[in-house]
This record gives sequence, C-alpha cells and structure tokens, in this order.
Amino acid sequence: MRFFKIIAIIVVLLVGAYAASMYYFVDESKSFKVEKEVDFPLEKVYNQFNNLQHFTRWNNFFTSSKTITIDYYTPYEGQGSAISYNDPKSEDGGEMFIRYENPNKTLRYQLFEDEDENPTLIDVKFTPVSAEKTKITWFVHTPKLSVLTRAQNFWTEDKFTENIDKSMVNLKNVLGNKVSKDNLMASIKYDSLMVEKEEARMLLGISVSTSNKQDALYRNIVMNYNKVYNFVTMDLGKKDDEFGYPILITDADNFKDKEVSYYFGIPLSKKIGVNDNNFSFRSINPTQNYVMYYKGTYVGRVKSIQQLIQKAKTDEMRYGDIYQTFIEQPVEDKDVNMKISLSVYK
Repeated sequence: MRFFKIIAIIVVLLVGAYAASMYYFVDESKSFKVEKEVDFPLEKVYNQFNNLQHFTRWNNFFTSSKTITIDYYTPYEGQGSAISYNDPKSEDGGEMFIRYENPNKTLRYQLFEDEDENPTLIDVKFTPVSAEKTKITWFVHTPKLSVLTRAQNFWTEDKFTENIDKSMVNLKNVLGNKVSKDNLMASIKYDSLMVEKEEARMLLGISVSTSNKQDALYRNIVMNYNKVYNFVTMDLGKKDDEFGYPILITDADNFKDKEVSYYFGIPLSKKIGVNDNNFSFRSINPTQNYVMYYKGTYVGRVKSIQQLIQKAKTDEMRYGDIYQTFIEQPVEDKDVNMKISLSVYK
C-alpha cells in the first residue's frame, strides 16, 4: 500500500512539474509567419486559394490522404465558402471557412480541427513580385491550449511549414500544367511549320500494336486514350490540371505500314508507384522538334507528317519519332486537334 502511495506522490509531482513548466515557459497560443514565392502571376495564384475546390487539390493536408472525404458548401469560392472534412483512417476531421476576402490581396481562413471550439486563424497575403512571380505570406495564430496540452505548440510551426513546403510543390505542378495549356492554346498557328525545343517529360501510358486499315487505328487510339485517362484520373486520383496533354509516340514512317505500333501516355510531374502491369512509364529526353499544328480528320494528319519529314530531309537533318499531342480529347467520328512534332538532330 505504501508503495502505491509513493508512486501516486511521484506521479502528482511529475504532473505538477510538467504543468508548471508549461504554464511559465510555453505560450498558450502560437503566432508565426511563413513566406514563399512562386513563379506564376498573382491572379492565377490567388484563384487557387480563394476557390476551396481548387485549394484541396494541391494542399498537402488534403492530398496526402487517400481516405479523406470532403464536402463543399456554397458559394464554393470567396468569402462565405466552406468545407468540412473527415478522414476515417487517421480519425481527423474538421471544418474550414473563408471569413474575409480582399480580392488578389488577402484572405482569412478559420480552421476548426476535430472537436476544438476555438479556430486556428490563418491570414494569407498575396504580393506581386513581378508580372510572373508572386509572394505568398501566411500569418498563423493558433487557439489557446490548456496547460496539459500546451506541449503541442513545440511542433505546430514546424508541422505547418512542412505542409506548406509540400503544398508548394503540388501547387507549382498544378499551375505549371495549367499555364502551359493556356499558353499553348493562345499560341496555336495551324499548318505553319515551326521549330521548338521540348523539355524532358515523364509519361505514364501503354504500348500498343494495331491495324492501320481505314479508321481502325483511330478507333484504337480513342479506346486507349480512355483507358489511360480513366486510370490516371480514377485509379491515381489525378485532376485534369495536374497533368499535361496526352501524347502518342510512334515511328515517323509507320503511317504507311499495315500494322502500327505506338506508345500512348499522359505526362505526369514525377514517377509514382503503379500496381497495374498494363501501364508503364516512359521518359522523353529534351529534343529539338519540327512542329505543325493540325485540325481535321485523323487520316488527314499524314500530309503534315510528310511535310515535317520533307523539311528534315531538305535541312539534311536526321529524324526520330513522331509525337502526336492531342490538344483536344480524341473522340470517335470527330476531327482531331493536335500538335505534331518530329524530333530532329544532326
């Protein structure tokens, strides 16, 4: 009995010492600031923060869990919009609100985590550094904590900063794809031959061999586009603004063959684990390309390919594969809108 009394006294003393140290040496709430710069215009960056449907696509807190469910509430964008979330695996849940908005300048979020009655206040300030660069500043104020739970404040700032670091990588990938697509659509000049340098890319897709008779090839391409697109969006959970335009890679001269072999893939920001053996990654090295934009029947693309090959021969350039980038989704019995690129080298 005496032994248990001694243990009880020791426990009380330890708890008391812990409580006293928390009371005198640890703040009941935490305030801190985090700054980041991204290489995108203010308007495009701001729209990813004031639209909560966009926000949850790249914010690491939401994207890092495959089991989290999110409900969105009107107006979906700007002041008054809100979400609630729940993750049965981690047992995390809460609500998030946009309480104030000064368009393209500041936003104020309120984040209620789990059963907390007091929210974390997050003010975000957006500052244009240049026409193509934006500084984002987070001002974070955590709710007051009781003496016994105050130790959380030791790692709150580090945890928040780590989440922002990972989120910025996701945001750059999302905006990079979105800006690239917007710029491409704005710069299209059909049937004009151009020279372009392509950066390295990573594709996820499938390798195919099929008949080149009549419309059989295009029907096969449409089928495999749907297969790859559904795998990327449904199985991998990627959104349209997280990846690039689908690309078909094939030998430049095989449009004359009875059977065609090609690789059809979708560009992703990085290589990830894939369990389905039907799909494989293919990396594309930086290349110099002769390029034409084409709109019409898929069969009609052959004329553009022949022009690119003839240009390479005239310039005494060797050539490799043809890359057919589908700017619009390929649909059976409809015209295609594509960028046709021939890789060339000395």
